[in-house]
Amino acid sequence: MLKRTLLTAALIAGLASPALAHRGHAGLTVIEIDEGSGAVSVTHRFAAHDVEPALPSIAPEAQPSLDDPRAVADLEAHLGARFRLAVDGAAVPVSHVGTSLAGDNIRVVFGGETADRDVHAVTVDLDFFPGVHDDQEQQVNVRVGGVTRTVVFRPGAEAQTVTF
Repeated sequence: MLKRTLLTAALIAGLASPALAHRGHAGLTVIEIDEGSGAVSVTHRFAAHDVEPALPSIAPEAQPSLDDPRAVADLEAHLGARFRLAVDGAAVPVSHVGTSLAGDNIRVVFGGETADRDVHAVTVDLDFFPGVHDDQEQQVNVRVGGVTRTVVFRPGAEAQTVTF
């Protein structure tokens, strides 16, 4: 009887674990600034299962699936419009470079350039997928000269500045 009880408990735990594996909604943005060349690279990473619920609001004319090229294009436009970057107080415009969709992984890359060759402060402002996930978190890693600083954005967060 004990073996049967343990087996039943193990099966129940095994069924529950996939549901517990992904409790929140999160993304990662990596900003790399090359002080030598002024090149700026911005890479946004998300899980498709976090992005697809946002597609009806950011791509209303497309199918709510990343299989639809129009939905992907609208996602790229959304990320570009809702992300702002400044280096030492000067805005750095970025433009879309490429998108990679692989299984549940989404990677959207933007690029730009700063005239600043001695970076002291980087200000980031973003607000992706408003009103979709109340627990959405976007971790932002800013890399300059081999040093990484990290900030986290949640819905409604203000711009944040990291110093070097």
